[in-house]
Amino acid sequence: MGRTCDGEVRTMILLDANYVLRFLLRDNEEMYQIVRELISQEVCHIDNEVLVEVVFVLIKVYDVSRHTIRTSLEKTVALTNIRVKDEAVILRALEIFDERNLDIVDAILCAKSTVHDVRTFDKKLNKCIRFFQENVEIG
Repeated sequence: MGRTCDGEVRTMILLDANYVLRFLLRDNEEMYQIVRELISQEVCHIDNEVLVEVVFVLIKVYDVSRHTIRTSLEKTVALTNIRVKDEAVILRALEIFDERNLDIVDAILCAKSTVHDVRTFDKKLNKCIRFFQENVEIG
């Protein structure tokens, strides 16, 4: 573990979008190996904001399909040393993202609607929320 400029010990490793993208795409073998080695040795956290950026880049820059994004991120999240906040919500959001015509942020909001009161004027998001409120048992 490293130290901050104040000498405090850093307590967690956070991966940014570029680290995750190099791991998923394996388009730079040297960087891929660095990420793979880190993930194999240390617990690494991926913030939900980073996952959103990864999805955006994969779609807009690399033209990766929704289904491929879903399966790749599901496998990544399932790795022993990878941690994401609200993993069940993120996995449900990836499913929604793949199966419905929603962007990843709206898919996350829809997934959260089973436990939170999500308010929106977005018609597609409201349709998704209504579907999950009517068809998904909570708890």
